[in-house]
Amino acid sequence: MTYPEMDALQELRIDYYAAQPENGTVAPSGLTEISRIEDILGKVTVENQYNFGLYCVLTNGAQDDDGVAANAVWIMGLQQWVQEQSVLHQAPTFGDEAGTERIYAHNGALYAINEDGTATYFLRLTVDFKKTYEVN
Repeated sequence: MTYPEMDALQELRIDYYAAQPENGTVAPSGLTEISRIEDILGKVTVENQYNFGLYCVLTNGAQDDDGVAANAVWIMGLQQWVQEQSVLHQAPTFGDEAGTERIYAHNGALYAINEDGTATYFLRLTVDFKKTYEVN
């Protein structure tokens, strides 16, 4: 919600897709375990990955070249901003080691052209993080 251009969306919901202009939803799509390492003392460090889909319904998606270009700039800007937040360690903490997360947005693209003069865009949000467990 702190993306400087987030005012393009009137509402952002979790796991609820509203096919109305200027709406978006963040849809969690699961946790993937990337690796698991156990040391001789029984401490287990797991490298995980969360994946989310971001769907945004924006106006002027298929109506004119200016609208399409503005939407593309918005999607690309959001992806660059997510990268910047991750590099500057200003993104939320997901694991046990604050500041070591890698958060990125990728594959931002036109998902669907809607009959009401809007277009739905999709981008994938990915978070790589480490979680440590003490196993006795």
